[in-house]
Amino acid sequence: MNRRLATILSLLVAVLVLAACPAPAAAPAAPAASGDTAAPAADAAAKPLKVINFINGVLGDKSFFDSAERGMVKSKAELGIEYKTIEAGIDPTTWESAFKDTLENEEFDIMVVGTFQMEPFLTALADSYADKKFIIYDAPVDYTKCKCANVYSITYKQNEGSYLAGVYAAAMTTQKIDGMNEGIVIGSVGGQEIPVILDFMVGYEQGAKSVNPDIQVIRQFAGSWNDPAKGKELTKAQYSQGADIVFQIAGGTGQGVFEAAAEDGRFAIGVDSDQATIIKDSDPAQAERILTSMMKNVDNSLVRALKMTIEGTAPFGKAEALGVAEGGVGLARNDIYEKATPDEVKAAVDAAEKAVIAGEVKVDTAFQ
Repeated sequence: MNRRLATILSLLVAVLVLAACPAPAAAPAAPAASGDTAAPAADAAAKPLKVINFINGVLGDKSFFDSAERGMVKSKAELGIEYKTIEAGIDPTTWESAFKDTLENEEFDIMVVGTFQMEPFLTALADSYADKKFIIYDAPVDYTKCKCANVYSITYKQNEGSYLAGVYAAAMTTQKIDGMNEGIVIGSVGGQEIPVILDFMVGYEQGAKSVNPDIQVIRQFAGSWNDPAKGKELTKAQYSQGADIVFQIAGGTGQGVFEAAAEDGRFAIGVDSDQATIIKDSDPAQAERILTSMMKNVDNSLVRALKMTIEGTAPFGKAEALGVAEGGVGLARNDIYEKATPDEVKAAVDAAEKAVIAGEVKVDTAFQ
């Protein structure tokens, strides 16, 4: 065998030997340094946000609290939160104790609290639970009385949405529609005579007068949020005075407004949620009498707030007001609205909405 062939064979044997040898074991990974937070951060990111939805009332109002509950359902589906709803009942004397009991005995990362009636309790206690976060909707905590750096307050420009409802009611009351009389009269029924309800009414009346300065707007208060019989009584009285559309701003009491509208062949405007859609399946005849609703989009605002909380961008320690431009309030434009509303009225409402968003219309408010 010549020298060149011997060299080639030697190299080939060496390659085969190396290929048959197992690869050396990889060096074990170094233990994480005490300052290495990558793994805990990943665990925290995967941990769902625990939310308490505290309601100073009960579900089933087909309005404000049901809208908040829809926000929780949406947040669970879209954001992966865990939540528990606590219904404190309709007796105001139990709300403070129920709130304190929840703070002391429930596990949560963030508590959603409604409504303005809960503000004094949260203002007094938020600083004592600095490791927790709170979202209060429909009223701000009093940041002059607490640090409340852990509280994000959401308010709604209900006067703006109610302005659109007033434009709608005033434009509809003169239409040749079965159920509309010849008088230029509309009405409103509030739960209580308090600033937030007056804010609805001020916007409603301003919107109505922008269409017809001579329109008469009847304003009454039931003194209760859970008295449908009283709501029905007041509404029937307004119909007898010439009103053909009544705006209910009264929570559960407003159910009586809808009952009166169905019985008397008149009309109503709902509040907070798209109330006609909610009752359409269970009572289609009554739903047909709810021409639209002035929606406080509590559900969407809570999804937005929880999403910002997860992202770390929620403005805790501050209050934020959501109006027409932010999608915080607006009119329901459902199938009933589309069917019952003439094109000229739709055009008037659309124009008013654009004017409010553009700042061309300054809507009055009950808050100074």
